[in-house]
Amino acid sequence: MTMRMLLPGTIAAIALAVLLSQVLSSLLFRVDPHDAATFFGATTLLIALTILASLFPAIAATGVDPMIALRVD
Repeated sequence: MTMRMLLPGTIAAIALAVLLSQVLSSLLFRVDPHDAATFFGATTLLIALTILASLFPAIAATGVDPMIALRVD
């Protein structure tokens, strides 16, 4: 479920960042508006944080007995 939401959001965010980088280029100091390392680093960091944030609840959910979880109203 996480990857279904993560991939389209990441693609949309990268596309929007590329479009807005020209607008924000006057605010950048000694950085190319289309710096690939910056885009790659930020994207990798956010993907890693998203996976970690969804991993902890998934691990906790595996410890619950399915019959108890299904009986809860």
